[in-house]
Amino acid sequence: MRIIGIDIGGANTKIASADGEIIELHYIPLWKDTTLPASLEDIADKLQPDKVCVVMTGELADCFADKLQGIEFIIRSVNSAFDCEVKYIDSTGNFYDETGNLRDLAAANWAASTRLIGNEIGNCIFVDVGSTTSDIIPIKDGKHLAGLTDFSRLVRNELFYAGTLRTNLAFLLEKVNVADGDCNIASELFSTTADAYLLLGDIPEELYTCETADGAGKTRTDAMRRLARIVCADLTEISSDELHNIARQVKERQVKLLSEAIDVVAKRNNLNRIVSAGIGEFLIEKAADKLGFECTSVARKWGSDISKVFPAYAAAKILENELMLQSRKE
Repeated sequence: MRIIGIDIGGANTKIASADGEIIELHYIPLWKDTTLPASLEDIADKLQPDKVCVVMTGELADCFADKLQGIEFIIRSVNSAFDCEVKYIDSTGNFYDETGNLRDLAAANWAASTRLIGNEIGNCIFVDVGSTTSDIIPIKDGKHLAGLTDFSRLVRNELFYAGTLRTNLAFLLEKVNVADGDCNIASELFSTTADAYLLLGDIPEELYTCETADGAGKTRTDAMRRLARIVCADLTEISSDELHNIARQVKERQVKLLSEAIDVVAKRNNLNRIVSAGIGEFLIEKAADKLGFECTSVARKWGSDISKVFPAYAAAKILENELMLQSRKE
């Protein structure tokens, strides 16, 4: 039986099979004229799954009037594409019951991840740094203790809205140190975290899956040109060494902010162990070192490809485990 999990975000749709043999990441920005329905039909035709389990965060995309409209669009797109049984996981980490509140499906991908982590690893803070956001979820006795909406998680430091690829550097930085001293940052979308981490070698070019800030290429030279713009310069005015230094300051700042958020969650829940996942595991490991916390890597336990799409994999595994349990009872 082929069971696949699908994590539908505002920017990326991630696919994973329960056996880990299928791992896919599709850049499908929902805030544009979305290709989600057609893309899901292509995925269904290609993979022909027997069962599907879905989690989502894309309902927050600003093309929707509210979250409910986004949820309904995603459900219609999925149910139209697949002719097999489809299950949805809500923010409690359980399968959605049609008698429940549809809004419980909003931003629930982390709940699937934490259910699997809680069962497999135990008490910890699960930290998943993706392309756009960072989830910081306390887990005790196999259950997550997080707020059930993005709004409540932002208040509680369980959601840090910065990621490895798409974050505007003007959000992270107020000033950077350059050869002439401290320099203010231009408040424009000139460059994103992907440029910094490409330049530093933390991500390869093939992981730069989102659009660039200027619509240009994804080479190191392109990244340097965009980084220069955040201090209103071009490559004739600022050296390669200075641009590498700016990229290092981006990383230091993101690690600092991430570790501060983790520390708040850790102290509130009396936890000092991190489980890291996502394309930004390198940031989480730095934050764990800064805090002096033990860090267990999903990439090392399950593989780096699975780590990048972990909510989708977790959704597939949860459904597989449920079916196995039902089979034993029968």
